[in-house]
Amino acid sequence: MSSSRRMDHMTWPEIEASKSKPVIVPIGSTEQHSQHLPLGVDAMIASHVSEDLAERIDGIVAPTMNYGYKSKPLSGGGPLFPGTIDMNGVTVINQMHDVLGELIADGFTKIVVMNAHFENEAFIIEAIDLITRETRGVATIVETNWWDPLPENVVEQVFDGLVFPGWALEHAAVTETSLMMHYEPELVHMDRVIDEGNVTPKAYVRYPVRKGDVPDYGGLATPAGSSAERGKLIVDACIDAVADICATEFGE
Repeated sequence: MSSSRRMDHMTWPEIEASKSKPVIVPIGSTEQHSQHLPLGVDAMIASHVSEDLAERIDGIVAPTMNYGYKSKPLSGGGPLFPGTIDMNGVTVINQMHDVLGELIADGFTKIVVMNAHFENEAFIIEAIDLITRETRGVATIVETNWWDPLPENVVEQVFDGLVFPGWALEHAAVTETSLMMHYEPELVHMDRVIDEGNVTPKAYVRYPVRKGDVPDYGGLATPAGSSAERGKLIVDACIDAVADICATEFGE
C-alpha cells in the first residue's frame, strides 16, 4: 500500500486534504494464537485488510488499535498464556469512542471500523452508538468483522477438502493461518503446529479460568490445509463485499 494512505505516514496538511475520503479504523488484539502464529495476528489482519480496502475505495487508514477485549476460554482466551494483553470492556469503548470523536471533529464523515477480534464487537458498537448520539449522526459509520460479509460459497471454497469447524473455533486455525500466510508468511511457523483436532466447546463459561480450560498449546481447531492461496481467496472476497457496502452506505 502507498504510504500516503496511512495516517501515521501523512502530514497534517495531507490529512486535511483527505477529509472527503473514507477513513478506515482497524482494531484487533494482542493475544495468544497457538504456537505457530504471533500475538499480533488480529491486529495485523485488521491492518492489512484495511489497507487493501483503502486502495479499493480511495480511502485512508487510521493507526491500528492493537489491544482488544478479553476472549472467553473457548474462543481463544489467553489469560493463561504469556504475552496476551487484554483490555476491560470500558477501555475498548472509551478508546474507540475517542478515536471516532477525533476523526469526526477533523471533518471525516465516512468511517469504516474493521474488526478482526470477535470479542471487541459489542464494545465497538457501544462506542459507535455513543458518538453518533453525541454528534447527531453527522458521520456515517460502518462496522464489520472481516469474516461477516464473506459469501457462503467463498467459505465453502476456502474449506474445500477440509471441515469448517465454525467461526467460534477458527482461532489460529485455517482462516487466520491462511491470512497470515498471505500477508506475513515469515511470521507463520507451520513446523511448530500442534494439531490435536477440534476442541468440543462447553455450553457455558466459568470463572476463574483454570489450566486446561484452553488447550495448553493455545489452539482450538486444526490449521491443517492452511495456505496463502486460501488466504487470498478470503481477502479478495472480503474486499469485494466491504467495498460494495461502502458504495451503498456512503453513496459512492
